[in-house]
Amino acid sequence: MTSLPQATQLPKRPFGRTDLVVTSLCIGCAELGDMRDTFNYSVSEEQALATVRTVFQSPINFLDTAASYGDGESERRIGLALKELGGVPAGYVLATKADRDLQTGDFSGEQMKRSVERSLRLLGLDRLEIVYIHDAENTTFENVMSRGGPLEVLTTLRDEGVIGHIGVAGGPIDQEIQYVETGAFEAVITHNRYTLLNRSAEPLLELAAKQGLAVLNAAPYGGGMLAKGPDAYARYAYKDAPQGLVDAARRMAEACQRHGVPLAAAALQFSLRDPRITSTIVGMSRPERIAQTLEFARQPIPEELWAELDAVPIPSDDPETKR
Repeated sequence: MTSLPQATQLPKRPFGRTDLVVTSLCIGCAELGDMRDTFNYSVSEEQALATVRTVFQSPINFLDTAASYGDGESERRIGLALKELGGVPAGYVLATKADRDLQTGDFSGEQMKRSVERSLRLLGLDRLEIVYIHDAENTTFENVMSRGGPLEVLTTLRDEGVIGHIGVAGGPIDQEIQYVETGAFEAVITHNRYTLLNRSAEPLLELAAKQGLAVLNAAPYGGGMLAKGPDAYARYAYKDAPQGLVDAARRMAEACQRHGVPLAAAALQFSLRDPRITSTIVGMSRPERIAQTLEFARQPIPEELWAELDAVPIPSDDPETKR
């Protein structure tokens, strides 16, 4: 088992208006689904199980997965670890996401029900604490909100006690705002759009926090570039980064180096220090990454560095992540 920092204490925050309390860090489990095409590397079952076991020995009490991560493989592997433990340990919170049919694209209410039923089976649970409608950009707002549609089906499952709380997770910020404005959701996830290199989720964070939703910020490293550095990994949001973004990341890395601060620590704390964000979701693929992330979370960062990072111009030549 990987040794974890013994003195590390993480802030715990209310999960929006619910009675749940979660740590400011959340373990993202997409990588555990062996998503080679997305992340450019593979994760074995043995490695994934070792990572999950370490999570449940750590001060991080919050995990996030999805039905689509490895088309169920992430949930299946987590389920194997939960079987060893006899279920989700007391004090820990596990969230998942209901997904469209990855083969047909079906995003109907009935598909959401099938997705939830498969998640329950793979995880070995009889109740899901948090379920998000996932990647809502793959359907229309009208479909999600329609009679018998995804939201109505999940609301019925919540009323039946099958799930506890409903959220929405997606990419395009304007669509995320549209969902938050309905008042029908308890939580919202944004990814890759509130980082040192992309601030486009700013209006979403502001609105969701004002309305009392739990706000989850995923991929604070932009999928890896802000963790590994632009020279080692010139990709942002799971695709090759435009040169302007690479140059901006390089300037930020140089500023961090002058202050003796890892770029990854600054990227992580950029999200952690924002009071509007309930929890920051960080993808994990190895047990040792948990201890490393905890170290990044408590790394001292001088105010002068934040000023230098804010002064780096962020290019707007990547419309996909700017939406």
